[in-house]
Amino acid sequence: MPSSGLVKVILDYDGTLTAEEEQVGELAEKSIETLSEEILKVPLSQVKEDYSRTRDMILAEPHKYWWQVNGAIAAYSDEGAFITNTTTIQFMLRLSGSYSEAVAGHFPDAEYDPIMDCSNYLFHKNTFDLEPRFRPGARAVLAELVATPNVEPLVLSSSKGDKVRKNLKEIGFAKMRVLGDTRQYEMDPWWKKEFVHPQQGSGQVFRVDEKHTIDLRRPAYFRALTKEMEDADRLVVVADTWSMPGAMPMMMEIPFLLLKTGYTPEWCERYVREHPWGQMLSDISLLPEVVRGLA
Repeated sequence: MPSSGLVKVILDYDGTLTAEEEQVGELAEKSIETLSEEILKVPLSQVKEDYSRTRDMILAEPHKYWWQVNGAIAAYSDEGAFITNTTTIQFMLRLSGSYSEAVAGHFPDAEYDPIMDCSNYLFHKNTFDLEPRFRPGARAVLAELVATPNVEPLVLSSSKGDKVRKNLKEIGFAKMRVLGDTRQYEMDPWWKKEFVHPQQGSGQVFRVDEKHTIDLRRPAYFRALTKEMEDADRLVVVADTWSMPGAMPMMMEIPFLLLKTGYTPEWCERYVREHPWGQMLSDISLLPEVVRGLA
């Protein structure tokens, strides 16, 4: 088949195009309010206190806590501002028998488990109306990528696509294609596909360092990336966190750029720098230049 010459640049939305570190406080407040009033039916002050105590416990030893899906580690608690919030909510609910019982009663037909479904619900409900605080230069980067021949920028999100489309429209990119609800977090313990690590050989779960592993049993995300490769010469994935959006592309030999932020953990940065398909991006404004070098 003739080469299309097309390079697809897949940009994560939350935290990459937007400054989620500036939004997470409001997201946490709204989530706590929803839990208090709608789900747990307990005083707001109690949920605030439990949330704060749980967050402090997690950040004291972040490698011991993670975003859990189907019993597997989707991401570690310190990988992103929104991830820390989700992990805090999940562990706060799991550690309290009365909270777990209330959540189970509110989500009786859970897709994953009641607590996972609850944390998903809180995220989608409470990020939809958050003010989209785009990173400085994000609009100019998107405009330059759109104008570059044989380059197609796409926006990736585990959020519902409607939120992302609404916010992109506000900055003049209503026609930009959005890969919404791609479920990079969705773990399937029964998926059998294996990957080849440059040093560790074939497998599905690989060691990052003495405190962290990466689990690639993410068939929904794998299918999304595979589909985008069908009519492109190359994909490039850009994100502000690693485990959910970045590990899979790197193992598929797709270049991955990790945007360095104030919350980027050292262990993620080190692993990406050392991997043959990984690269650090110090500022989103540098992306067009990097893409030209990869094209």
